[in-house]
Amino acid sequence: MTRGSSPRPEVDDFLRHLADERQLAENTLKAYRRDLHELESFLAEYLGRRGWHWADPDVDRLALRAFMGACARRGLSKRSVARKLTSARTFFSFLHLEERIPSNPGRTIRAPKLERRLPGHLTRTDADAVFEYAEGRAEDNTLAGTRTLVIMELLYGSGLRLSELHGLDIDDLDRATKQMRVMGKGSKERIVPVTEATLVAVRRYEPRRGEVVDADESALLVNPRGGRLSRRSIQTPVRACLEHAAGARGLSTHALRHTFATHLMEAGADLLAVTELLGHVSLSSTQIYTHTS
Repeated sequence: MTRGSSPRPEVDDFLRHLADERQLAENTLKAYRRDLHELESFLAEYLGRRGWHWADPDVDRLALRAFMGACARRGLSKRSVARKLTSARTFFSFLHLEERIPSNPGRTIRAPKLERRLPGHLTRTDADAVFEYAEGRAEDNTLAGTRTLVIMELLYGSGLRLSELHGLDIDDLDRATKQMRVMGKGSKERIVPVTEATLVAVRRYEPRRGEVVDADESALLVNPRGGRLSRRSIQTPVRACLEHAAGARGLSTHALRHTFATHLMEAGADLLAVTELLGHVSLSSTQIYTHTS
């Protein structure tokens, strides 16, 4: 059996379906795999036999509720238990559509009620202080300083995810139209606006970038050796700016994306427009930002 594979081939078939048909990100696939392997281990113990299969009548609603209870007793949060239930439901739905099981045992199970958490974000005053600090670093005219300002402007000015920023190539930026091509979750491409402040920051950074890159390097953000900047090397200066300027310990790159959305909503932006800018699949993902109005 290959590493990461399931003793029951249905799980591997399901994961291939998610990768090929739905084109989910690798981290999402890993989460599904982990959740379903935990479910397999639980069912083997719960049913008391190794020769069970997914169409077994005992793999039912009660078995899934018992799995949720076992997860809760292990100290998992309601959010984690709800995610594992979602993984199981989606898997059983796939098996049902494939006519491998007679029905989806998870269809009628209620997920744990979750508290609606507001994402961490900066006030306008704190955001001003953060960018004043980042501007100060850029004035040193070093690769690190000018690059940090570009990072901050793109995260806040365009609402990018860390993965989207990490994957940006310099040719993705269209200066004439002040737009940028971004590859989001599930390899879904979208076009986002680029602020004038971002363009100014990029112009200041480009000479320093040009000193270290080879002609064939496409990445917008590069390290001193001329290669694509790592995600960790993006996160570190962002955290430093947040902590030095706003005392916002614990906030990460994602806080700037949340701040982007929050400030748009405060300014009266349309919810549908914010959903499109963030690359959310549904309005429900964006509605959390309506706490601002």
